[in-house]
Amino acid sequence: MNKYEVLGIVGEGAYGVVLKCRNKDNSEIVAIKKFKESEDDEIVRKTTLREVKVLRMLRQRNIVHLMEAFRRKGKLYLVFEYVEKNLLEVLEEKPNGLTSDLVRRYIYQLCRAINFCHQNNVIHRDIKPENILLGNDGRVYLSDFGVSKMFNKGQVEEVQETEGTPSFLAP
Repeated sequence: MNKYEVLGIVGEGAYGVVLKCRNKDNSEIVAIKKFKESEDDEIVRKTTLREVKVLRMLRQRNIVHLMEAFRRKGKLYLVFEYVEKNLLEVLEEKPNGLTSDLVRRYIYQLCRAINFCHQNNVIHRDIKPENILLGNDGRVYLSDFGVSKMFNKGQVEEVQETEGTPSFLAP
């Protein structure tokens, strides 16, 4: 974490906090997900390992890019490209809704990301406005693969109720 300067908190989730940071070497702005619990916490460890494994496999322009993962003092950190805002923030700024053209562009890109996941045997399982990031250039990024599942031969591994958004997750 020494090579990053913390600029602020972007958000907080079930497993940790997301920080906006600057790389001290190249001044690049990144988002760092810092997990609350130590690596000794089995649920956090499984969630993190799953997210890292899936994101290393899924390289596509509409899926947020995982730049690196590391551990410091028993804490787990994931470093991502920084994306300015999420869909929930945009919807809150525009209470009368978005234009139909903008909705079409967002949905098209989101479908590309989901299709890529499915082609690579991954089900996201937590698609919601907070996990759809929007760049200033109009690009949509699907993020937060902590409760995603990999599947083989039409079978999805068993869901555990203790992981992520509870019982209303898709299979």
